[in-house]
Amino acid sequence: MHLIEETERLLSVCRECRERHADMREQNREPDFFQEVKPYADRTHAWLDEWTSAVSEWIKVAKPLYVHPHQIESLHDSMKQFIVQSFYQKTGKKRFVLSIHSAEYTLKTILDALRKEEGQ
Repeated sequence: MHLIEETERLLSVCRECRERHADMREQNREPDFFQEVKPYADRTHAWLDEWTSAVSEWIKVAKPLYVHPHQIESLHDSMKQFIVQSFYQKTGKKRFVLSIHSAEYTLKTILDALRKEEGQ
């Protein structure tokens, strides 16, 4: 199922953001906004927007347990923020990491529901 792969890709974006933030703190540098931040953010935000539409439609049809539209909206907003924040070392680590953990939890819950529906 296409939605499973897209959800897994967003989980990998979460890992990339966590690793990037740690690297930026370690390297103690500021990124070039137009060379690094904007291209990555534009690409991942487009994936996130497409996924959000698709998963919202899936929720309406499949009505999975433990997955609700407000979670998707919250995940969407949170990911858009931490994708950009991951480039900046001054981003507070605790809140940043908690945002990623929350997103990963929601994505894994959705992944479980998708796999259950598909019979995996």
